[in-house]
Amino acid sequence: QVQLVESGGGLVQTGGSLRLSCAASGIIFSHNVMGWYRQAPGKQRELVATVTSGGSTNYADSLKGRFTISRDNAKNTMYLQMHSLKPEDTAVYYCKYSDDYYSLWGQGTQVTVSS
Repeated sequence: QVQLVESGGGLVQTGGSLRLSCAASGIIFSHNVMGWYRQAPGKQRELVATVTSGGSTNYADSLKGRFTISRDNAKNTMYLQMHSLKPEDTAVYYCKYSDDYYSLWGQGTQVTVSS
């Protein structure tokens, strides 16, 4: 079974940057998809970006250009680099792992952007 541990969230001012990390451990299949999702208060959880084990990426249209997803397969770690942060980026950011057998969510990390 896979375990996910997120880190890197925090408080940042408008225009600032943060990098989130998601470390996966356990039984990790070679073909998988990892992704970042976020949920703001009172809103549904939404896609931020995904990256496959082969390196293909997909982004929410509204976040292209400001957010960059990447992964280091040797470390089983995924990253989300966020630039030019806005108050509307404030949310709990969740890491997700999916393979052919199951999906798993991380516990979430809070990102707060102050105006």
